[in-house]
This record gives sequence, C-alpha cells and structure tokens, in this order.
Amino acid sequence: MKEIELSDLVQETKDEVVEWRRHLHKHPELSFHEVETSNFIYDKLKTFGDLELSRPTKTSVMARLIGSKPGKVVAIRADIDALAIQEENSLSYSSNNPGVMHACGHDGHTAILLGAAKILANLQDQIKGEVRFLFQHAEELGPGGAKEMVHAGVMDGVDTIIGAHLWSPLETGKFSVSSGPVMASPDTFSIKITGRGGHAGLPHQAVDAIPIGAQVVTNLQQVVSRNIDPLESVVLSITKIIGGTAMNILTDTVEIAGTVRLFNAELRPVIAELMEQIVKGITEAHGADYEFVYNQGADPVINDENVAAVIKDSVCELYGEKSLIGMRPNMGAEDFSAFLEETPGTYFFIGSGNAEKGTDYPHHHPRFNIDEDALLHGINMFVHSTFKLLD
Repeated sequence: MKEIELSDLVQETKDEVVEWRRHLHKHPELSFHEVETSNFIYDKLKTFGDLELSRPTKTSVMARLIGSKPGKVVAIRADIDALAIQEENSLSYSSNNPGVMHACGHDGHTAILLGAAKILANLQDQIKGEVRFLFQHAEELGPGGAKEMVHAGVMDGVDTIIGAHLWSPLETGKFSVSSGPVMASPDTFSIKITGRGGHAGLPHQAVDAIPIGAQVVTNLQQVVSRNIDPLESVVLSITKIIGGTAMNILTDTVEIAGTVRLFNAELRPVIAELMEQIVKGITEAHGADYEFVYNQGADPVINDENVAAVIKDSVCELYGEKSLIGMRPNMGAEDFSAFLEETPGTYFFIGSGNAEKGTDYPHHHPRFNIDEDALLHGINMFVHSTFKLLD
C-alpha cells in the first residue's frame, strides 16, 4: 500500500484517537490496578475486526492480528498505567481520580496503539505474517509488568518488537531513534544504620547515627567518582534520609535510600559490593551496625541497530530527515528492556512538546500534558514501520 494512502487512513482516525486519549486521561489508574483501563482497551479492540484477544495478566491486554499470508511476527507495545500525582491542569478531561494522573503520556501511548490496531486490522488482507499488540500494565512500578507479560508467553514466536514514548522535551513533529543504549537500569538501595541513642548534651555516652550516616552519604559519592571508569555512565543518587525525633536527643537509627542508574549491567554487582564496603567500614569504625539492601530494577534498554535503521527510514520517508533529532541516552528507565531480552527491537521517542500549547512540562509534573497532534505521528510511525518490518 502506498505511504500516502496509509497516512490518509491515519488522518481519518484523529477525532476518535483524541477521544480515546481524553477518556483515558480522565480515568487514570495506578500500576497493577488498571482494571477499567484494560476493560476499555479490550472492548475497543473487539470492535476492530478479526483480532484474537487475550488477557495475559489481570490488567493487561494482548491482540493478535493474523495476516492473509505467513510471515514474520512483529509486536508493538504500549504502557497503560498512571502515576500517583495530583493533577493541576484545568481541562475538560482532567483526572477525576484524586491523587492519580496520566503525567507521563501513557494515555497517549495507549490511544496510539489502539489507532494503529484499528488501521492494521482493516488491512488484514495485505499483511504477511502477524502483528501482536501488547497493552502493558505497571510500567511505572517495579518489578514492572513487562516481565509478567513475558512469563505469560506474549513474546513467544515474536521476531521483532517496537515501542515508543511521547516526549515533552522534544518538539512536536520531531523524532529520536538511536541504536545501542537508550535508557538506564533503575536499581534502588536502602541502608539502615543502628547506633545507640542518648542525650544531646552527653554525646560520649551514645553512638550517634546521624554523623555516621552523613559520612556514609559523603563517601558513597566516591563509588562513581573514584571506583568506576569515568567513561562509564553511572549515577548514584541519595534520595531519602530519615533520622531523629527531637532537638535534644541523639537518635539511634538513620535510614538512607536512593537509586543507581547505569547502562552497563555488568557493573551492578561491582557497585553493590563497593557500596556495602563503604557502609560496613564506616559503621564498624564508629561502633554501629548496618543493614544494606540492593535491588536490581529493570535492565537497561538497548536498541537493536538493524531495527533502529528501519524506524529511522520510516521517520525520514514520512517527515523528512530534518525531523530526525539525535538525542543522547538518558538515565530514565523503562521495563521495555524485558521484551528486548527476548527478541531484537527498538524503543524510540516521539516529540510532543509545544510551548504555545503548554505541553512542554517535564514528565511526572502535575501540569504535564501532551500535544495531541503527536498522536497521529505515533500511529503513522507504528503503521508504516510495521509493514517495513514485516517485509
């Protein structure tokens, strides 16, 4: 089918796709609780024609479109969950669920994939192979829904997978497609330091956990700055410190927590060991005890070079080479990596930032919103790229 004809079909879906997106935005649900969201998706997919529908997990949906001739299997994924954020936008479709908001664009991702599914279902007789639409729950909350879906068999027989993120730092009409590392792993850690409480005026009778914790925080920064090759991209951030109850009491416990972001998964055990060595050395030197827990999150997202080349070609053919923007890997995280561990694929970014429309707020901001013009760009990319990948 000619590209211009495909683009015309995409354009015809605009009003419906915007309506779907606004409905989802108005009714957000948190990770692992996407009951109504997944029901909405399932019900819409039932109206699209000859799709084989299933519920791989309690709140996810999979649709299989079997083409008229045998061929490859291409999967497309969208995440469907929202965040625990109170929305500050005043829109006709603002969240009606207090404290919950689509502040990352997953409502747009879901609407885009529904639009792509509707168009491709209508072109079933022109499809060689299979297209698998994956509506994934719980991207925002570890351990994430991607691995659950993989364990449920959604990737069985899949040759290639693609996914995309609407991206407010990127101008609407622009795209970023990279091969190699794209997003980091979101590991977390927690430390509990236990000393001996006492009176603030008699510090020699206590083992004050606060200055011990302060030394731990300071020295942990040397893990990256002095123990890791500076050419490796690693971030170690302390994000939480809890300790103390009153101004005249030396506390006996301090809790410290944070995150480690990196692209080289082989460094994970190295960093965890270095961190514990520091915590152990400092606490023992001051007569305190410690507990250290390091949790590995999703793996880094590493795009396949060949699949990325196909996506780049689609961008250039549809929107011109100037619309393709180089973007450095970022330390955000995505459990899309679980799918990439099963088969080659690519995760790319679709610009949705527009200062005039107020859609340039950062992701996870209470005033985050998307430029709805980007929805059609997403559908266009998924539909065109699917035919290229099947070929």
